[in-house]
Amino acid sequence: MDSVADFFAALPARAAAETEKTRGLHDTYLFQIGDAGTWTVAVDDGTVTVTTGDGGAATCTIATDEATFLAIANGQQNPALAVMMGKVKIGGDMSAAMRLKSVF
Repeated sequence: MDSVADFFAALPARAAAETEKTRGLHDTYLFQIGDAGTWTVAVDDGTVTVTTGDGGAATCTIATDEATFLAIANGQQNPALAVMMGKVKIGGDMSAAMRLKSVF
């Protein structure tokens, strides 16, 4: 993935190809990715929608810089290690954050 915007643009199609991964989940995530921007990802029983900006009422907020996000998205950074190192900040429902591995 070359850009954060590309990642979020492609996410609904990737999720639609594997709806079993998100079936039964009902969470909304707010991603604050440094200077790259903010995206809201809503997961609703097999359907994933992405909107630019803060859609409000997020179950979980994830904040990081662009380089760290892309490293995680490209499999070059372990997400749990990034959290432990303080490179990723999580707010809200931690169990929703743990379910992210099902979505991505």
